[in-house]
Amino acid sequence: MSTHVPRRRAIRPPSRSERLRARLSGGVLAIRRSRFPFLVWAAVVAAGLAALVTAMVPVGPEWLGGAGAVAVATAYTWGLAARTGGRPVIFSALALAMGVAVLVSDERVLRTGAAVMTCVVSAVLGVTATVPAVRFVNACREAFVATLVASIGALATVGFEPVITLVRFEYATLGLSLLGAFAVVFRLGAGLHGLGRRGMLAVLLGSLVLAFTLAYAELIRRYGPPGLVDHLLAGVHWSRDHLGAFPRPIEAMLGVPALAWGCHMRARRRQGWWVCAFGAAATAPVAQALLNPAISYLECGLSVLYGLVVGLLIGFVVIRLDLAITGPRGSRARRAEEAAAVRPEPARTRALL
Repeated sequence: MSTHVPRRRAIRPPSRSERLRARLSGGVLAIRRSRFPFLVWAAVVAAGLAALVTAMVPVGPEWLGGAGAVAVATAYTWGLAARTGGRPVIFSALALAMGVAVLVSDERVLRTGAAVMTCVVSAVLGVTATVPAVRFVNACREAFVATLVASIGALATVGFEPVITLVRFEYATLGLSLLGAFAVVFRLGAGLHGLGRRGMLAVLLGSLVLAFTLAYAELIRRYGPPGLVDHLLAGVHWSRDHLGAFPRPIEAMLGVPALAWGCHMRARRRQGWWVCAFGAAATAPVAQALLNPAISYLECGLSVLYGLVVGLLIGFVVIRLDLAITGPRGSRARRAEEAAAVRPEPARTRALL
């Protein structure tokens, strides 16, 4: 009885279209893994920044400032979507289309909406652009990076020439920035169950400082006795007369310390992301800084710088207290702890998710 041996089927070679698709997909993947997208992104931001600065001088055509604002807003939207694991092509294309529509229509409402979007995106991108910091010096670097990102966003925000009520704009963008930062951190920190006792304490403390700062400022502004208001304003005027500016309280007391402490904590545990979310209280005021027509550009820059310095001093104290309570004792043990603080996170130009 003969046994039937199945014949082996011939393997069909890939067609020309399949080879072309495989080659294209491999090329796209290689480009995505290279530094080319970041270099293009940086070039767009630099071109937009140059256009904004030129429009501030002013030199060149009138539309230059708006074009620079659209370029920075589009690039920042791409950067935020790419950093948070979204779809950068789709969202940046939408931002570009909206920006062009704003410039063409020249409607006040659309300009104001574009300014709000740019301010919020800049604030959230400033927070997510940070990386873990093993030492306090590295935390200072991350706070500077976040401030720099928000500062460029401030130029783009004012480049749309919004028509605003300053206090409402500041509260709206601050609230939206905090919501956006916490929405991103909710994914990065593995949800609420990833908070832990330390994260819960940090969120509670940050919320109390935020509520106290905003409520105290609003109560003083609305119902404060004239003597107290004059006394507080005298200190502000003295600082502006002798130092050139006065730091924003919410930036110095909450935002910058949260960035420094959060980046320092992220090198050790992921709960640091929940602390970093309050860094939007620093990046949002920076992104709003140029909208007050009563303050010069120089004073705005000095105010941001003073807030950064004061906030880093407060952050240093908070980090030292954290290490004194939870860290090892002794310089040798502390150096060993810093060497072991190697919690992995993607690089600054890579997606976090």
